[in-house]
Amino acid sequence: QVQLVESGGGLVQAGGSLRLSCAASGRTFSSYNMGWFRQAPGKEREFVAAISWIGSNTYYADSVKGRFTISRDNAKNTLYLQMNSLKPEDTAVYYCAADPPPSYSDYAHASKWNYWGQGTQVTVSS
Repeated sequence: QVQLVESGGGLVQAGGSLRLSCAASGRTFSSYNMGWFRQAPGKEREFVAAISWIGSNTYYADSVKGRFTISRDNAKNTLYLQMNSLKPEDTAVYYCAADPPPSYSDYAHASKWNYWGQGTQVTVSS
């Protein structure tokens, strides 16, 4: 089992950058593929990015490709999301998630991930 705590959210102007962190407790962090989702008011939770347990493979939603970078430091039990060139439409609560379904094709289905953090708010002003 793993517990997840996000941090690093805040208010930023369009075009700016933020780095989100997700601190994981438990000795099994390095064995999990990890991901980031986001949820804007009135919308469903949306897949943002995922990374394999060793960090060799990454996956991104088309909406963030080229602007966001997911990474992890297994020695620190921490997952990161570097967000550059932020847009107002990136405004959402961002969630860290662990233990996805076996198939990458199911990664976008939030209900198939097993562990979640409490979320951190990101607001991008125009």
